Amino acid sequence: MDGHRRRHNQRHNRFRHLLPAISAISGAILLLFFLLSFFAPSPHHLHHFRHHASFDENVISDDDDAPRVSSTFKVPTSSKMISDRNLWITSMSKFYYGCSNASSQFPKAQSITRPNRYLLIATSGGLNQQRTGITDAVVAARILNATLVVPKLDKKSFWKDASTFSEIFDVDWFISSLSKDVKIIRDLPHKGGKKWSPYSTRVPRKCNERCYHIRVLPLFSKRRAVQLSKFDYRLSNKLETDFQKLRCRVNYHALKFTDPIIKMGQTLVNRMRKMGKHFVALHLRFEPDMLAFSGCYYGGGEKEIKELNKIRKRWKTLHISDPEKERRQGRCPLTPEEVGLMLRALGYDKDINIYVASGDVYGGNETLNPLRALFPNIYSKETIATEQELEPFSSFSSRMAALDYMVCDESDVFVTNNNGNMAKILAGRRRYFGHKPTIRPNAKKLSRLFMDRNNLTWEEFSSQVRVHQIGFMGEPNEARPGRGEFHENPTSCICEKTNHKSKTVSLPRKIRNGIPEADETGNDEYMDNNRESYNQDENEDEDGDEDEDRIVSNLQYLLNDTLVDEFSTGSDENELEDLLSD
Repeated sequence: MDGHRRRHNQRHNRFRHLLPAISAISGAILLLFFLLSFFAPSPHHLHHFRHHASFDENVISDDDDAPRVSSTFKVPTSSKMISDRNLWITSMSKFYYGCSNASSQFPKAQSITRPNRYLLIATSGGLNQQRTGITDAVVAARILNATLVVPKLDKKSFWKDASTFSEIFDVDWFISSLSKDVKIIRDLPHKGGKKWSPYSTRVPRKCNERCYHIRVLPLFSKRRAVQLSKFDYRLSNKLETDFQKLRCRVNYHALKFTDPIIKMGQTLVNRMRKMGKHFVALHLRFEPDMLAFSGCYYGGGEKEIKELNKIRKRWKTLHISDPEKERRQGRCPLTPEEVGLMLRALGYDKDINIYVASGDVYGGNETLNPLRALFPNIYSKETIATEQELEPFSSFSSRMAALDYMVCDESDVFVTNNNGNMAKILAGRRRYFGHKPTIRPNAKKLSRLFMDRNNLTWEEFSSQVRVHQIGFMGEPNEARPGRGEFHENPTSCICEKTNHKSKTVSLPRKIRNGIPEADETGNDEYMDNNRESYNQDENEDEDGDEDEDRIVSNLQYLLNDTLVDEFSTGSDENELEDLLSD
């Protein structure tokens, strides 16, 4: 008995000595669990890259052995999708047309141009940002009654393209087609055998006619030549009608690409056309730099955070943002998968051909695979043209961008994933030439829908997508009053047919070399039938007015007139602003 008691006491003593060790191990495990829970990405974030859409017959998964979670959200595999609207035209387009001829009260250039008054412009940014600067430069010269010297293109910005104006645009056509509006010369004249040295200055953003008269006109009395530097968005969106129409004549008629660009661009368009009757062009804009300064998070874990933060450090002026807030406010570009889901929900079937205009997509094929699962027929200029064909353009970012511009312009449907310059310029051009469908995601409303999609059936999801997208499809008069910029919605240059109720004549689809080309037309009542529900949806959330500025939220303080124009801006700010451009 005593022996049994002694053995029991020994076991008790050993257990008592082990208690501290057991407690320490348990505490460490609990602490580790807490840390993992705290730093792990939220479930809302994880769905972007990690959770792919499921299909009726083929559920896509990152891990084939992973258990499949049942969900009511299943994208139909059938390519026969039913839509209550015509997918390839806007419903009211045939009642509107581009009209940019000058009025009889707009004097010819030779009668108002002052001698020895020369305006020079130094543009800024990528191809499309420079295009806005060139367009506005012509109008600025007209406001100042000055002779315009062919604008200089930016060669030092983020895009680092050494191309000159005449290497991208047909300079002879530019000068001759605008000869009645503004006198334009190739180079500044010489004085006494030497070229004049222009006085360099900068005007505020969105400077109007009075602003130019006050700030620039007096300078001509001191120097015969004035150069306006960093000339982008330096002209007001609100000008008298004849000046606005001049903008349209420049942008839509006078700025024509050089023959090599047109020839190669048309080759790409023809190859897309041969693949099917219609095609969609998608400006994906999902490059690492774009995501870095957007301040958004896409579920890539610590690897993504480190990679994008490293890029963000290039710009010391870029403030830290809240990724969750950015997404809730619709300021994050949609993932390729989300763009695909939106298009399928709108009724575009999986067999359509999609041309992707984009640089290097962040995440590469892993990021694009969910989009390919939704739309297998995806192409780019690199896949439909040979390396030899692209060789004359591949070393020049602006010329490569010009090729994408042409294909996107000629596409039946253009889809943009941000509100940058290419999106705005093409949206305005497509409105002017017949209101061809231009889809801009209503990212603020769609972001909430994407986060909640696993709680919805496909029918519920697609129905809500269609309602949210009313007003974002390129229809006439869809922009709310006071919203948007002139380059995106050139209202002064779009006229409505007065007797449109009785006429059903289609608008020219394209004007090439002054000859209109016919386009097929049709009509649907989808917009009208859903207008009421769209308005109710908008009224539920008044701060939806920020939808159009979603990508540029991190830059608003840089673009403030006072900061930009009254103080010198550092190279970091300039490069960041240039990156936004296209």
